[in-house]
Amino acid sequence: MIKRVKEKYPSHSVDGEEEQFGKSDYVWVCDPVDGTAMYATHIPVAVFSLALVIKGKSAVGLVYDPFTDSLYTAIKGQGAYKNGEKITVNDYELDDMKTVCHYDLWVGADYNISNVLQELGNKTYIIGLGSIIRACMCVASGDFSLAIFPGTKHKNCDIAAVKVIVEEAGGKVTDLFGNEQRYDESINGAVISNGKVHNEVIETVKKYLKDRK
Repeated sequence: MIKRVKEKYPSHSVDGEEEQFGKSDYVWVCDPVDGTAMYATHIPVAVFSLALVIKGKSAVGLVYDPFTDSLYTAIKGQGAYKNGEKITVNDYELDDMKTVCHYDLWVGADYNISNVLQELGNKTYIIGLGSIIRACMCVASGDFSLAIFPGTKHKNCDIAAVKVIVEEAGGKVTDLFGNEQRYDESINGAVISNGKVHNEVIETVKKYLKDRK
């Protein structure tokens, strides 16, 4: 991918989870394998993710799930698609029994979202799928209503493509505290939702966490 960018867009830069190249307002942000632990243990939950970020804003997003041969794509202003078919988020409330929430949680994360999850768990079913990006595609396609991600340092690689795909599907993506953020630099966590539950989730986050940014 880096080789192709260098050939076709020599003035652009690449910000990959494993490798970086150049410095530009046009940044190709890539996570080649999100869900590494699942992949390493032969559990079929891992995806490839690529976004074009222009002056900090995600303009194009692509996520590929090789296990189900599912290609999720979006261009800002043109809708979101799965294998060429338009997708949309659901409209479930948090306390709807159909609502599913994904979380990522690990020792050493800048934000400990345990208390947030405990409160949200009174209203919604919470699971950890093993790949934040794959879970966010479930939000975009209407299968999940929400995903919460506490990642910060160089974790723009996880959310850059998600931002444009989920929002083009009708959802909402912000940092953990409801703010917009750049996707060509480290982020401040993320809440990814169908939009309908977003404000309630942000208020729950603010009850337990203090913005460190």
